[in-house]
Amino acid sequence: MKKRYQIDKQRAVQEFRKLAAQTDQSVQLVIPLKEVVELVQRGLMNLALNMFTQVAEEVMDCEVTALVGPKNQAQSGRVNVRWGRQPGYCVVGGQKIPLERPRVRDTRHKEVPLGSYELLQRASLMEESVWQKMMHGLTTRRYSQVIEELEQAYGIRKSTISEHFIEASRQRLDKLLARRLNEYAICAMMIDGTPFGDQQLITVLGLTVHGQKVVLGLRQGATENTTVVKQLLNDLRERGVDFEVPRLYILDGGKALFTGVRQAAGKAAIVQRCQVHKIRNVVGHLTEEHHGHVRQKMHSAYGMREYGDARRGLDLLLRELMELNPSAARSLTEGLEETLAIHRLRVPPMLRTSLASTNMIESAFSVVETVCRNVKRWQGGDQYLRWVGSGLLYAESRWNRVHGYREIPVLVKELELAVLKEIPLRHVTVA
Repeated sequence: MKKRYQIDKQRAVQEFRKLAAQTDQSVQLVIPLKEVVELVQRGLMNLALNMFTQVAEEVMDCEVTALVGPKNQAQSGRVNVRWGRQPGYCVVGGQKIPLERPRVRDTRHKEVPLGSYELLQRASLMEESVWQKMMHGLTTRRYSQVIEELEQAYGIRKSTISEHFIEASRQRLDKLLARRLNEYAICAMMIDGTPFGDQQLITVLGLTVHGQKVVLGLRQGATENTTVVKQLLNDLRERGVDFEVPRLYILDGGKALFTGVRQAAGKAAIVQRCQVHKIRNVVGHLTEEHHGHVRQKMHSAYGMREYGDARRGLDLLLRELMELNPSAARSLTEGLEETLAIHRLRVPPMLRTSLASTNMIESAFSVVETVCRNVKRWQGGDQYLRWVGSGLLYAESRWNRVHGYREIPVLVKELELAVLKEIPLRHVTVA
C-alpha cells in the first residue's frame, strides 16, 4: 500500500505533465564559449552533464514559477511560496548526479513536491539502466569501475546496484507472470524445464500465427512433475489461453509434461515429441562405434517429406536395433508416433525444421545460462525466478520471427482438420 507522500509525488508528476502539454514555453540555455571550451577539454561527457543539469534546473524553475508565480511580484490569494534551495540529484546514464533543487511550501508550511524533480530522479531510470547492463554481463562488483564516467557521480556501489537490480528484476517478473495472453493467437507451445541448483524451472514458450515467439509462463518446482505442469497450464488458462483451440505442443518426451498437456487440452492437443531428444536417447543405449550410423539413419528418416516414408525408414532401423540392442529398440518405439506428428500434419519443410524439436526453448535457456553465469551464490527465495525471468525476457527482446513463419497458416489448417478427424497420435508398442 502506497503512503501519502508517494501519492502526492505521483500527482505532482501528473500535474507537471499536464502543464508541459498545455504551455508553449521553451527552455533556453546560454553558455559562454570560454566555458564550453574548458568543458570540452575535460571531455564531452562533462559538457553534456553541465548542459543536462542546467536544463534540469531551468525546467524545475519553470514549474516553480507556474506554482508560485513570477519572482518579486505581489499576488493576491497566493497559496504557495518559494522556500529556498537544497541539494538533490538526478539520474543520468544509470548514475546519480548532484544538483540544486528549488523548494516550494504552501500556506501551512507543508512541502509541495515538484513533478519535474520526481521525473528527473525516478528510481526507474536507475533500475532500467542497471537491468540492461546486468543482462549484458556486467557484475555488481565491477559496475562502479565500468560505469563511473562522470566526475560527480555517486550511488553506484555494489550494494546499491544490487538493490536496484533486485527491484528491476522483480518488477519484470511480476509483469511476465501477470501478462494477459488472450491477445496472442498461439498456434504452438513448447514446454521444457531447466535445472538451477536444486530447483527446476518449467517454462512455456508460445508461437503466434504471425511467427513471433513469446514467453508465456514460468513455474518453479523441485522436479519436473505433473503437479507443477498442471498448475502452470492452469495459470495460462486464467490469463487468457483457450486450451479448446487446436494447437501443437512440442515436448522433450517427459511423462509429466505429456500428462499435464493431455489433462489441460485433451483432444485439442497434438503432441510433437522432440526428434533431437529421441535421437539422443536411442544413441545413448549404443556403443560409440554405432553412434554415427544410427544417428544418420534417424536423421534421414525424420528428413523425409512424407509420413509413410519416414515411418518406413524408422521401422527398418527398428528391426536392425532389435538384433543389435533391444534396449535401444525399446527406446525408439517409445513415443515413436509423436515424433512424427509434424509429418502427419504435412507441415511444410522450412517450418517443420523449427517445430521438430525444442531447440527454440533450449536456445532461450542458453541465454538464461549466459545471463546467470555471474551469480556465484544462489540464496533461494525468488532469486531463481527473478534471474531466470529476466534472462527469458532478455532473450525474447532479441528474437526474430521463426523460420518458415509464412507457412504457419498451413499448420493452423492441418491442426483443425486433425482434431476434427481425431487423428490418433499415441504411443506405439511393439510385441
